[in-house]
Amino acid sequence: MFVSFFPRPKLFFLSVLGWTAVAVALWYGFGETLGSLFGVPPELPDAEPVIGLGHFVTPQFLFFYAYYALFTFAFAAFWFAFAPHRWQWWSILGSALILFSTYYQVQVSVAINNWRRPFFDAVQNALSKESTTTAASLYGFIYDFAAIAFVYIVVFVMTRFLVSHWIFRWRTAMNDHYAEHWNRLRAIEGAAQRVQEDTMRFASTMEGLGVSIVDSVMTLFAFLPVLFALSSHVAELPLVGAIPAPLFTAAILWSLFGTLLLAVVGVKLPGLEFRNQRVEAAYRKELVYGEDDAARAQPPTLAELFANVRKNYFRLYFHYMYFNVARSFYIQADNIFAYLILVPTIAAGKITFGLLQQILTAFGQVSNSFQYLVNSWPTIIELISIHKRLRAFEATLHGEALPEIDRRFAKGEEQAF
Repeated sequence: MFVSFFPRPKLFFLSVLGWTAVAVALWYGFGETLGSLFGVPPELPDAEPVIGLGHFVTPQFLFFYAYYALFTFAFAAFWFAFAPHRWQWWSILGSALILFSTYYQVQVSVAINNWRRPFFDAVQNALSKESTTTAASLYGFIYDFAAIAFVYIVVFVMTRFLVSHWIFRWRTAMNDHYAEHWNRLRAIEGAAQRVQEDTMRFASTMEGLGVSIVDSVMTLFAFLPVLFALSSHVAELPLVGAIPAPLFTAAILWSLFGTLLLAVVGVKLPGLEFRNQRVEAAYRKELVYGEDDAARAQPPTLAELFANVRKNYFRLYFHYMYFNVARSFYIQADNIFAYLILVPTIAAGKITFGLLQQILTAFGQVSNSFQYLVNSWPTIIELISIHKRLRAFEATLHGEALPEIDRRFAKGEEQAF
């Protein structure tokens, strides 16, 4: 799954983490100093955010673009020389471009959040008896939003287009790798399905799941500082009282609670999803054999195989029932959680309508990013089950023993699951 597309995967991904840590540490530790050396002074702490398209072309942003490009090309040059790979342009530079476009897309969300405060404050002022807001200023704000939204549409469409091509290249690499070793893989149960369907499902699942996790991480980098700064406008939380950075702390704790809750409640689902693929494959395989051999796919055999399918689906339905109950309760509670912790601040009249909108948006962005597992758990379960099936290929190619769950199915130990 990985060696076909990435050069020396274990070492490669470790180097990605290490190089990223160095780049992030230098940026947050010495970025302002480096910027000053190149004529880009740091942004003043009390500076008003730039509203509109100017947000993307400030000197600080332009310096970051150059910084990112420098670190990316240095990393790529090392791997191009150290371990040349057929798919290196897509797996290395393509990945870096996707990361950058996703980051840019998140910055569009930051620009819209910066726009919310002055716009909704202007709306609040316009609705008051002593209004000083003009129609021209409101039209101006709407124009700014439209310009930002247009940038978002362009970046979003181009990112999805690039990701789709990147994912298909990965599927192509897996397909070519397995085709080269088909003589060794054909004896594995459901080999044809794993090469065709499982690689297709792996690619399509990774397309959605991979973009989501990158977007979540980038959103945290962008909105955590925003939420931390906005916490200064909230003095205390209900029941808890005054704590440091209340919005920041509440978002993290609430999200961790949801993540742990869903991980515990859904712990049985990956194995059941994998087993579901196995019993479906066994039933389909017997039907295929019956097309060419009259002695195969007899009613008693099909009845037994379909009984296994039925049993596993009913078990899945039961486990998904209580999982969905927990997930639904948490999601509905999340819809009002931010309002709940802001009740004392709103009731005291300490924030404006525009500031409230900005806080709610920033809180929602951070909370949703931390809740990645909550929002994506069913898809993660599907990906884990696909990975388990493809692992049997990896074990065969490397002369390893089959995973335990494959060995159990090979022995017909249905009741073990």
